[in-house]
Amino acid sequence: MNAITMSPGFAADPPVDRGEEAAAAAAVDAVKEKKMEQTLPPPPAGTPLGERLGQFARGILPPIVGLVLLIGIWHVATHRGGSIPAPSVVWDAAVALFSDPFYSNGPNDQGIGWNVLSSLQRVAIGFGFAALVGIPLGFMIGRFDFLSRMLNPIISLLRPVSPLAWLPIGLLVFKKADPAATYTIFICSIWPMIMNTAQGVQRVPQDYLNVARVLALSEWKIVTKILFPAVLPYMLTGIRLSIGTAWLVIVAAEMLTGGVGIGFWVWDEWNNLKVEHIIIAIFVIGIVGLILEQALILLARKLTKEAS
Repeated sequence: MNAITMSPGFAADPPVDRGEEAAAAAAVDAVKEKKMEQTLPPPPAGTPLGERLGQFARGILPPIVGLVLLIGIWHVATHRGGSIPAPSVVWDAAVALFSDPFYSNGPNDQGIGWNVLSSLQRVAIGFGFAALVGIPLGFMIGRFDFLSRMLNPIISLLRPVSPLAWLPIGLLVFKKADPAATYTIFICSIWPMIMNTAQGVQRVPQDYLNVARVLALSEWKIVTKILFPAVLPYMLTGIRLSIGTAWLVIVAAEMLTGGVGIGFWVWDEWNNLKVEHIIIAIFVIGIVGLILEQALILLARKLTKEAS
């Protein structure tokens, strides 16, 4: 006899409809979810105003504090007089200077605006030629081992030379101050672009090049489709270093060559013993350099984002 006995009423129990049970459970769950949605608070529409103000304050407050601290130290150091003018004197001179920054009374007497534009023009021309030569040369050095071993000793020899040491060579070749200064910008700008671009090409994974070889891609497609997107961050870093170096060098080169430019303007104001104008020029040079660097940073972010 079987040890398991059946209940007398087991056979009499009505059959259960599992489909109805599932439908009922689904309906109960839907009601629960609806109640939970009604009780939960709505999600925030965006960043709260207080948090945005806090982020803005954290971003803008430290630079303002640093600038105020600098002016305060400057004021304390000059309030008893001396050869360095006080901040108030420099401010008054700046107001008068920038009231008409583009006046022109001859080739040797022009406003600070024309001098800055002349310097930027020289930097743009020299930097542009350096990019046209340096970036392709960096690709070739990084791509071909023989070319790399051939040119690396030459680059290592010439790169540490001060840019101003090339200025007499430029004067000897071009016989004029303006192209000599542009040539100096070219020389000082080309090395960072060559080295960073070549380093970026050499760091491309070999697997990418092996796949290109298997697919029988042309050299042009390898450069444009594989190397260029991978090398772009290195190349943009070289461009940033080059533009900063070029802006530094042009001031010194113009002091030696004369003519129109912010460097010549600084030297001319020194000869006129207008120290407040020299301090104004220092701030102008720094602001222009900062604008150039930030513009290149924004360009690098945009191009890197598009390439990715």
